[in-house]
Amino acid sequence: MGAAIRKAVHAADGEHISLSTVTPQNESVGACGVVLMHGAGTGDKARNLPFAEDFAAHGHPAVALDFSGHGESTGELPALSLRRRRDQAAAVIDAAFGAERPLMLVGFSMSGQTVADLLDVYGERVAAIVLCAPGIYGRDAWDVPFGAGFTELIRRPESWRDSRALDTYARFTGRALLVVPEQDTVIPDAVTELLHTALATRADFTALTLVGADHQLGTWLADRPQARRDIISTLLRPRSPADATSEG
Repeated sequence: MGAAIRKAVHAADGEHISLSTVTPQNESVGACGVVLMHGAGTGDKARNLPFAEDFAAHGHPAVALDFSGHGESTGELPALSLRRRRDQAAAVIDAAFGAERPLMLVGFSMSGQTVADLLDVYGERVAAIVLCAPGIYGRDAWDVPFGAGFTELIRRPESWRDSRALDTYARFTGRALLVVPEQDTVIPDAVTELLHTALATRADFTALTLVGADHQLGTWLADRPQARRDIISTLLRPRSPADATSEG
């Protein structure tokens, strides 16, 4: 018998947040709670469920959620904001994993910012992060609803340069994996370069490029189990005192 998959609804931030939890048959020693967060637009938890099952197969309980206005959660997408994304994810984390379990945060696209926002909440409790084609956003856009001028703010040239995420990632000392597609027509190369520099500052950092992939990494990975296994094996490789920052 494999991992147990259960769908649930959690009340948070004035919404009903739909989530899928995957409980491993046998937890690994020191197992982390894995949180998988989709991107913007048509993103939802369903595309991340195979990834969640892979983590459970390695003994780590996992949860994938739909932010409000996405998938099976309530709410309207124009009313969502980066701040609300953080609040909703934090509420799911607290409900699924309590206050003690270490965390691994996996964020796609827009959730590159959400992972950083959650790092500011959970600090050293976060053992590892995986950023897949991640985006970051300027400080003045953080609390703006998506339907109330957010798009105009983020379209200003290089508005992402003052993102708080960069300082947060530069302080992170856990395991960090930056996963980028071979071709990304959504995230500017300069954003990826800034994230690369920030993550390499203090983290146990690895960068992976997925040949043949585009920005829609959640969808791409859902159909490629070997690529998912490669990411997880890189993330979970034994850490030795001699480990240094590396790139792949």
